[in-house]
Amino acid sequence: MPTIGWVEDDVPRTALWHSESAVPAPARVVLADDRTRADTAYRRAKAGTALLWRGDFPNARALLTAMGRRVDREGQRPGEDPAEAFRLQRRARAHRARVLGRLLVLLDGDHRLDLPRAPDVRQACAEAYGPPSEPVAVSLTELLGVIGAQQWRAKGVEVPALGARVHPHYGVFSPTRSEYVDLVAQAPLPWAHGPDTARRTAFDLGTGTGVLAAVLARRGIGRVVATDISPRALDCARENVRRLDLFGHVDVVGPRLFPDGRADLIVCNPPWLPARPTSALELGVYDEDGGMLHAFLGGLADHLTPGGEGWLVLSDLAERLGLRPPGAVPAAAEAAGLRVVDRLDTRPRHPRSADAADLLHAARAAEVTSLWRLAAGPAAG
Repeated sequence: MPTIGWVEDDVPRTALWHSESAVPAPARVVLADDRTRADTAYRRAKAGTALLWRGDFPNARALLTAMGRRVDREGQRPGEDPAEAFRLQRRARAHRARVLGRLLVLLDGDHRLDLPRAPDVRQACAEAYGPPSEPVAVSLTELLGVIGAQQWRAKGVEVPALGARVHPHYGVFSPTRSEYVDLVAQAPLPWAHGPDTARRTAFDLGTGTGVLAAVLARRGIGRVVATDISPRALDCARENVRRLDLFGHVDVVGPRLFPDGRADLIVCNPPWLPARPTSALELGVYDEDGGMLHAFLGGLADHLTPGGEGWLVLSDLAERLGLRPPGAVPAAAEAAGLRVVDRLDTRPRHPRSADAADLLHAARAAEVTSLWRLAAGPAAG
């Protein structure tokens, strides 16, 4: 791991540096405490200097908020079209993350935060980072995300389609948008419903928390195999399978996209926007060049049983933002030797779709989430 260095009480000191977003270790680090003014901290952080906090923990959070207000005052100019507006918004958010990410805290060798009035973060850090070893510096914004993730993990997210809670881990996308889960819960199965369902096999590719695998199992499918490329997601899905008492019905395997063998139903809810993710959490939203989407379509026919279906759950926000051309999804499916059996649509219910202050509001308000029912073979006629 890289290190950072600073001088404290005239003594040079170092610590390991950790960043979940793979931000390079800051080259220059100075101390900051309760006497540090927000204007000074903002000016230094904007210039590339990191500030290692040595004061009261609540004051560190207050300073971070004050720095955020100063970043936000810079504003963001609207784009001439949705694609440019999206790029400008991503750029502004990246700039904000860089500046605020330069306020640092030091975790000691057992993940303890040795600051006045600091919360006990040891369990949260152990869940996110693994067992402690030696002192490590992290950004305060990342640590607050780790604390929030532990709270979500303990509380869980209510999933109406399951009538139960799913507990996301740090770095695993939370199923807070229920419309895509409802599509999988309500779509007609590709075979006649009845006792035969218990003899069927389904794959859930990119399972994340395991929520869609659980929905498929609750629909009576006898064997569900869930995959993911993220070790964190695999651990999270296994824990949720145990919590939901689906052990023996759902197998979690990986890291990979497709498991071995074939299935009667293969479900995939890939990241919706073809852009480069900048953090672990963004992997659930951004998929550079649509890599997972095309890998799913390209491998689907070879993993379906005769008469089986693939369900692609995808938003059209990328098309509305000009990041993917209209008609790209059915065209890619046809190129992969697939035909569209049906398409089920639903409208978003998340708060951002109603936020008129969002520069991407028009696209988000018009967004449609679809479940594409795909089968092997060309379209008739």
